[in-house]
Amino acid sequence: MDNQRYLTVNALTKYIKRKFDADPHLQGVYIKGEISNFKRHSSGHMYFTLKDEKARILAVMFAGAARSMKFKPENGMKVLVRGDISVYEGSGQYQVYIKEMKTDGVGDLFVAYEQLKKKLEQEGLFSPKYKQPIPKYPKAVGIVTSPTGAAIRDILTTIKRRYPITKVMIFPALVQGDQGGPSIVRAIEKANARTDIDVLIIGRGGGSIEELWNFNEESVARAIFASKIPIISAVGHETDFTIADFVADMRAPTPTGAAELAVPHIQELIERVMNRETRLMRAMREKVFFQQERYQRLIRSYAFRYPRKLYEQKLEQVDKLTESLTRGAEKLYFAKNDALLQLKRRLERSHPEELRKVSAERHVRTTRALNRAMTAVLSEKRKEFNGIVATLEALSPLKIMDRGYSLAYTDDGELIKTVTQVKPERKIKVKLSDGSIQCVVTDIKESENDGR
Repeated sequence: MDNQRYLTVNALTKYIKRKFDADPHLQGVYIKGEISNFKRHSSGHMYFTLKDEKARILAVMFAGAARSMKFKPENGMKVLVRGDISVYEGSGQYQVYIKEMKTDGVGDLFVAYEQLKKKLEQEGLFSPKYKQPIPKYPKAVGIVTSPTGAAIRDILTTIKRRYPITKVMIFPALVQGDQGGPSIVRAIEKANARTDIDVLIIGRGGGSIEELWNFNEESVARAIFASKIPIISAVGHETDFTIADFVADMRAPTPTGAAELAVPHIQELIERVMNRETRLMRAMREKVFFQQERYQRLIRSYAFRYPRKLYEQKLEQVDKLTESLTRGAEKLYFAKNDALLQLKRRLERSHPEELRKVSAERHVRTTRALNRAMTAVLSEKRKEFNGIVATLEALSPLKIMDRGYSLAYTDDGELIKTVTQVKPERKIKVKLSDGSIQCVVTDIKESENDGR
């Protein structure tokens, strides 16, 4: 068998890849489809699948081509791509190597704008709580814009016309092109490095979304948010809204409008000062007139016309008050003296010596009552005792023994009641009324009448 007729898988795949690469119809192909299985590698390369209702193709977009994109691809997004069709030798699958990609139906910049707006809003960069107030009377105004554009002329003209006493500092920046974003960021940072700027205007004149795109970049938005100086954004025309407008402390519809928001109108201030001066003069005249009227009333008053009579009336009032004070003092003295005597009597009754005497008398009375009670109780108990003793003596065996009877006990001290309790030769104890006798039993005889 001739093995040279057989190709290796690698050789076949290389041959097919060369066919793909050599076919001009597979180079610079334009494809539209829906993104699925999207994955961004740590290297920056993007891998996903392009599909429609009937077919799908693997797609690769390397980091170099992806860096020029303005939006972030996501699953389900419909896109238009341009790229080359080739074969990946490792798996033998054909796939498209994308050079350019844009959204299908909606512009790339608009998608990128909406994505960044949503991201920064979720982080809180648009929150009103972070907005700084714009000073009413700034001593110095900073301007970040192109030094050659129409915007700077409009801003300078407006500030000079409205508030010529303020100081204006220009921080030149590119406001269009790839280097516009970094240039704007550097200008904002340079302005924040100073301590004499009260408010900062950033912006440019109107244009397309591409021309205004520098003010939609994330780096510019974060520089505006981090600024310690209050910022007024003035980008484009009244209908143009950029990310910078949402992050800034105040948004102006035009550069001229930003200048009007940044500084007051000096003529309005002059009119306000004049109005206040007029109001002050009117108030002072009214105050002087009021005080003059008051002065005239005082001059015409009874006190100034008849001061002696007023003085005599006051002397009489003093005499009456003195008498009233004397009576009140005496009354108070007697009342306090009575209270003092009552307290003294209460104190004497509560004196330890008096308490001791009262307690001693109470003790004597109690002792006497106790003695009488004890005597009565003792007499009663003595009568009860004598009665009980008489009863015991009447019932006592010893009384019977006085009539000639005796009691016999065994050696164990048991009272002998029957002959069966003793035996011959046993010792017994006979107790008499005047003593006891130790005896020995010599004979035992039972009664013939059954103990009777």
